[in-house]
Amino acid sequence: MRRRGSLTVWFSDEAIAAWRAEPRTTPGGQPHYSTLAITTALTMRTVFGLALRQTEGLIGSVIDLLGLALAVPDHSTLSRRSKTLEVPPCRRLATGPLHLLVDSTGLKLGGAGEWLVEKHGTSRRQSWRKLHIGLDGESGEIVAIELTKKESDDAARTAALLDQLTDPLLHG
Repeated sequence: MRRRGSLTVWFSDEAIAAWRAEPRTTPGGQPHYSTLAITTALTMRTVFGLALRQTEGLIGSVIDLLGLALAVPDHSTLSRRSKTLEVPPCRRLATGPLHLLVDSTGLKLGGAGEWLVEKHGTSRRQSWRKLHIGLDGESGEIVAIELTKKESDDAARTAALLDQLTDPLLHG
């Protein structure tokens, strides 16, 4: 029971070697931190629900505790790089055929003046989108997603969701 709050962090030799960014061959400023360093920091931020400055402090503490001589990405670098960071898609954890469940939900998009509409009661055309989700029926993992206009239905978007899958489907 005491281990539930335990945290173990380690950096492999490969991760330590890849912490600093490769020199850029095109014109422009040289990045100091690799995509691995930024992804590591932002993952810790998400896991612990931290602000960017807190993330900077946590990463600095972890690096100090491990006795590593690595530079710590500052909060402004994390913010700037997070906007262009390409995160690889998650891979399905389960093995074997996939039992795909498809559903969708509506999403209301609010603009900058949305609060004025609510405050003064004026009607304005609302912007809606539909999020189609493909789930693994056994594990509940989201394995495919697509955002469409509100007029699309699940049946029309199922083929696009199936195109995102690499695992075999359970037929039945």
